[in-house]
Amino acid sequence: MKRGWIVGVTVLLAVALASAPATVFAADNAANDKIGAGKSNNAFLYLYEKDADYNFVWDGAWGKLKYKQAGPTFDFNFNGHHLVPGEDYTLIYFPDYEGNPWPREGIRCFANATANEEGNVHLRGSVNLESDLPMEGDINDGAKIWLVLSSDIDCDTCTMSGWNNTEYLFEHHFITYTDTDAP
Repeated sequence: MKRGWIVGVTVLLAVALASAPATVFAADNAANDKIGAGKSNNAFLYLYEKDADYNFVWDGAWGKLKYKQAGPTFDFNFNGHHLVPGEDYTLIYFPDYEGNPWPREGIRCFANATANEEGNVHLRGSVNLESDLPMEGDINDGAKIWLVLSSDIDCDTCTMSGWNNTEYLFEHHFITYTDTDAP
Protein backbone atom coordinates (compact mmCIF):
# COMPACT_ATOMS: atom_id res chain seq x y z
CA MET A 1 0.00 0.00 0.00
CA LYS A 2 2.82 2.38 0.88
CA ARG A 3 4.52 1.80 -2.50
CA GLY A 4 1.20 2.39 -4.33
CA TRP A 5 0.78 5.71 -2.53
CA ILE A 6 4.31 6.86 -3.49
CA VAL A 7 3.76 5.88 -7.14
CA GLY A 8 0.40 7.69 -7.18
CA VAL A 9 1.86 10.90 -5.76
CA THR A 10 4.80 10.74 -8.19
CA VAL A 11 2.45 10.34 -11.17
CA LEU A 12 0.23 13.22 -10.00
CA LEU A 13 3.25 15.48 -9.54
CA ALA A 14 4.60 14.62 -13.01
CA VAL A 15 1.20 15.32 -14.63
CA ALA A 16 0.86 18.63 -12.76
CA LEU A 17 4.30 19.84 -13.84
CA ALA A 18 3.81 18.76 -17.46
CA SER A 19 0.50 20.58 -17.74
CA ALA A 20 1.49 23.80 -15.93
CA PRO A 21 0.96 26.90 -18.09
CA ALA A 22 4.00 28.74 -19.42
CA THR A 23 3.13 31.77 -17.32
CA VAL A 24 4.03 29.85 -14.17
CA PHE A 25 7.57 29.50 -15.43
CA ALA A 26 7.78 33.03 -16.85
CA ALA A 27 6.38 34.86 -13.85
CA ASP A 28 6.84 38.61 -13.72
CA ASN A 29 9.60 38.75 -11.16
CA ALA A 30 13.30 39.44 -11.14
CA ALA A 31 14.01 35.95 -9.82
CA ASN A 32 13.66 34.68 -13.41
CA ASP A 33 16.62 36.79 -14.49
CA LYS A 34 19.93 35.58 -13.13
CA ILE A 35 21.70 38.92 -13.08
CA GLY A 36 24.97 37.31 -12.14
CA ALA A 37 26.05 33.80 -11.32
CA GLY A 38 27.98 34.16 -8.08
CA LYS A 39 31.47 35.53 -8.78
CA SER A 40 31.13 34.68 -12.46
CA ASN A 41 31.47 37.37 -15.12
CA ASN A 42 28.46 35.84 -16.91
CA ALA A 43 25.01 37.35 -16.59
CA PHE A 44 21.63 36.66 -18.19
CA LEU A 45 18.73 38.75 -19.43
CA TYR A 46 15.31 37.57 -20.60
CA LEU A 47 13.54 39.55 -23.31
CA TYR A 48 9.79 39.27 -23.86
CA GLU A 49 7.14 40.31 -26.35
CA LYS A 50 4.81 43.13 -25.25
CA ASP A 51 1.27 43.94 -26.39
CA ALA A 52 0.12 47.32 -27.75
CA ASP A 53 -0.27 48.61 -24.16
CA TYR A 54 3.32 47.57 -23.33
CA ASN A 55 2.30 44.69 -21.07
CA PHE A 56 4.48 41.58 -21.21
CA VAL A 57 2.98 38.70 -23.21
CA TRP A 58 4.25 35.78 -21.13
CA ASP A 59 3.16 33.08 -23.58
CA GLY A 60 4.45 34.95 -26.66
CA ALA A 61 7.84 35.39 -28.25
CA TRP A 62 10.82 35.54 -25.93
CA GLY A 63 14.60 35.32 -25.81
CA LYS A 64 17.52 34.84 -23.46
CA LEU A 65 20.74 36.82 -23.59
CA LYS A 66 23.91 35.55 -21.94
CA TYR A 67 26.60 38.22 -21.73
CA LYS A 68 29.86 39.15 -20.02
CA GLN A 69 29.39 41.89 -17.42
CA ALA A 70 32.89 43.25 -17.98
CA GLY A 71 35.67 42.96 -20.52
CA PRO A 72 37.35 44.72 -23.42
CA THR A 73 34.45 43.68 -25.69
CA PHE A 74 30.74 43.11 -25.09
CA ASP A 75 30.54 39.34 -25.57
CA PHE A 76 27.08 37.82 -25.90
CA ASN A 77 25.02 34.85 -26.98
CA PHE A 78 21.29 35.34 -27.68
CA ASN A 79 18.56 32.84 -28.50
CA GLY A 80 15.07 34.05 -29.49
CA HIS A 81 11.96 31.87 -29.78
CA HIS A 82 8.42 32.04 -31.24
CA LEU A 83 9.40 34.83 -33.66
CA VAL A 84 8.02 35.31 -37.17
CA PRO A 85 9.73 32.76 -39.47
CA GLY A 86 11.70 34.42 -42.26
CA GLU A 87 11.72 37.85 -40.54
CA ASP A 88 15.03 39.69 -40.05
CA TYR A 89 15.83 40.76 -36.47
CA THR A 90 18.56 42.92 -34.92
CA LEU A 91 19.73 42.89 -31.30
CA ILE A 92 20.30 46.48 -30.11
CA TYR A 93 21.11 48.76 -27.20
CA PHE A 94 18.43 51.47 -27.08
CA PRO A 95 19.57 54.53 -25.09
CA ASP A 96 17.31 57.28 -23.79
CA TYR A 97 18.92 60.70 -24.05
CA GLU A 98 17.36 63.91 -22.79
CA GLY A 99 15.70 65.63 -25.73
CA ASN A 100 16.52 62.80 -28.18
CA PRO A 101 13.79 63.24 -30.82
CA TRP A 102 12.46 60.69 -33.26
CA PRO A 103 13.97 59.13 -35.25
CA ARG A 104 15.96 57.86 -32.30
CA GLU A 105 19.73 58.24 -32.56
CA GLY A 106 22.69 56.72 -30.72
CA ILE A 107 21.50 53.12 -30.98
CA ARG A 108 24.11 50.38 -31.03
CA CYS A 109 23.55 47.30 -33.15
CA PHE A 110 25.07 44.06 -31.88
CA ALA A 111 24.05 41.45 -34.48
CA ASN A 112 21.27 40.47 -36.84
CA ALA A 113 19.84 37.25 -38.29
CA THR A 114 16.75 35.81 -39.92
CA ALA A 115 14.36 33.69 -37.86
CA ASN A 116 14.30 30.09 -39.08
CA GLU A 117 11.19 28.13 -40.06
CA GLU A 118 10.50 27.35 -36.37
CA GLY A 119 10.68 31.06 -35.46
CA ASN A 120 14.03 30.79 -33.68
CA VAL A 121 17.01 33.10 -34.04
CA HIS A 122 20.54 32.69 -32.72
CA LEU A 123 22.92 35.63 -32.41
CA ARG A 124 26.45 35.54 -31.06
CA GLY A 125 29.06 38.22 -31.05
CA SER A 126 31.82 40.27 -29.55
CA VAL A 127 31.39 44.03 -30.01
CA ASN A 128 33.98 46.69 -29.18
CA LEU A 129 31.71 49.41 -27.76
CA GLU A 130 34.53 51.65 -26.48
CA SER A 131 32.10 52.53 -23.68
CA ASP A 132 30.25 51.12 -20.71
CA LEU A 133 26.55 50.29 -20.81
CA PRO A 134 24.57 52.38 -20.24
CA MET A 135 26.54 54.88 -22.28
CA GLU A 136 27.30 58.37 -21.05
CA GLY A 137 24.23 60.60 -21.28
CA ASP A 138 21.69 57.73 -21.14
CA ILE A 139 19.14 58.84 -18.54
CA ASN A 140 18.35 55.24 -17.47
CA ASP A 141 19.95 53.44 -14.54
CA GLY A 142 20.97 50.68 -16.94
CA ALA A 143 20.96 49.69 -20.58
CA LYS A 144 17.85 48.68 -22.54
CA ILE A 145 18.55 45.67 -24.76
CA TRP A 146 15.92 44.90 -27.42
CA LEU A 147 15.41 42.59 -30.37
CA VAL A 148 13.79 44.64 -33.14
CA LEU A 149 12.82 44.23 -36.77
CA SER A 150 15.88 44.90 -38.91
CA SER A 151 13.72 46.96 -41.27
CA ASP A 152 13.08 49.49 -38.45
CA ILE A 153 16.73 50.31 -37.84
CA ASP A 154 19.69 51.65 -39.77
CA CYS A 155 22.82 50.29 -38.14
CA ASP A 156 25.10 52.38 -40.40
CA THR A 157 23.69 55.66 -39.02
CA CYS A 158 22.74 54.25 -35.56
CA THR A 159 19.14 55.46 -36.00
CA MET A 160 15.75 53.86 -35.59
CA SER A 161 12.93 55.27 -37.67
CA GLY A 162 10.32 52.49 -37.70
CA TRP A 163 8.21 51.48 -34.72
CA ASN A 164 6.45 48.10 -34.58
CA ASN A 165 6.63 47.47 -30.85
CA THR A 166 4.35 44.42 -30.86
CA GLU A 167 6.96 42.70 -33.07
CA TYR A 168 9.90 43.36 -30.71
CA LEU A 169 11.34 41.69 -27.64
CA PHE A 170 11.96 44.04 -24.70
CA GLU A 171 14.26 43.68 -21.70
CA HIS A 172 12.84 42.33 -18.46
CA HIS A 173 15.27 44.62 -16.60
CA PHE A 174 18.16 46.93 -17.46
CA ILE A 175 21.71 45.61 -17.63
CA THR A 176 25.13 47.11 -17.01
CA TYR A 177 28.41 46.33 -18.70
CA THR A 178 31.87 47.68 -17.86
CA ASP A 179 34.26 48.17 -20.76
CA THR A 180 37.64 47.40 -19.20
CA ASP A 181 39.66 49.19 -21.90
CA ALA A 182 37.36 52.11 -22.74
CA PRO A 183 39.20 55.37 -23.50
